[in-house]
Amino acid sequence: MPEPTPFHERTAALCKSYRWTEWAGYHAVSYYGACHSTEYMAFRHSAGLLDVTPLYKYDVRGKDAASFLSRIMARNVHKIKDNQVSYSCWTDDEGKILDDGTVMHLGENFYRVTAAAPTYDWLARHTRGSDVTIEDVSAKICALAIQGPQSKNIVKAASDAAIDKLKFFRATTGKIDGVPVTITRTGYTGDLGYEVWTENEHALKLYDAIMGEGKNYGLQPAGLSALDMTRIEAGFILADIEYFAAKDCMIEGRKNSPYEIGLGWTVHLNRDPFIGQEALRREKTEGSPVTL
Repeated sequence: MPEPTPFHERTAALCKSYRWTEWAGYHAVSYYGACHSTEYMAFRHSAGLLDVTPLYKYDVRGKDAASFLSRIMARNVHKIKDNQVSYSCWTDDEGKILDDGTVMHLGENFYRVTAAAPTYDWLARHTRGSDVTIEDVSAKICALAIQGPQSKNIVKAASDAAIDKLKFFRATTGKIDGVPVTITRTGYTGDLGYEVWTENEHALKLYDAIMGEGKNYGLQPAGLSALDMTRIEAGFILADIEYFAAKDCMIEGRKNSPYEIGLGWTVHLNRDPFIGQEALRREKTEGSPVTL
C-alpha cells in the first residue's frame, strides 16, 4: 500500500480527479482536474507545483566523499564545485547503466545523491577503504518542484535567498516563511525551474507559503502526467521507460550503456579508475551498437 508524502494533506484536498499513481512507494497525483492539459499549460506558460518527495535521497559525508563518488559514478565528482548540482549516471563493471540522478555538493565533504531507484545497498557495498558515511534521508527530506517561466518570480517572492544570482544547476540555502530550505535551480521539464528541499516537519508550511505567493503568478498544482509530457518534449529519459537498470534485466540485450541512451556526455573517461571505465572506453573507441 503506497504511503502519503508529507504534502499529502494539501495535494489530496486539491486532487478533484482522484487520479493517483504509485511512485517509489508513495501516493502521487496523476492529474488534479478533468485532464492534465491545464497543468501542462501551466508548466509552459506560468508555473506548476509538483511534489517530488518520492525521489530517493542519500547524504554522503566524509573526507573521501568526492573520491568515493567519483569511483562509482561516470562523472568526475571532484569537479563539482561548492553549491553546484551535476547530473550523472552509474554503471556496472560492463558499463551498463544502473541508474541516473543528481549529485549536489552542499558543503565541505558533503554531497547529496538523488536517484530514481533504491540505491543505498549499492552505495554501501563500495565504501570499503573509504572514510565516508552514507545516510538514506529519503524518508526525512521532502521536496517541491516549481517549474515554468514564472517559477523564478514565485521562489524569489517566497524566499529570502539570492535567487537572482542562482545559476542553472546551482544550489543555495535560505528560508521560506521561516522554514529552512535548500533551493536548487533544477527540474525535469526543460523550462526554467527550481526545486525546494526541507525536512518533513515543515512540509505543509512550505506548501502553503509557495502556493500563497504563487497565486499572483498563475501557479497551479501539477501531477505526473503533465510532467511526463514536458520531459518528453525536453528529451529527458526516464528509467523503466527509455532504459532498464542492468541489475533488473534478465535478457542481456535489454541492458544499455550511457552512450546508447544519450548520456555519453556525463561520462568522464580520462581520470582515475571508476566502475565500468574500461568497458565504456572500449565502446567510446569502437562505437555503440544502438543509440536512442
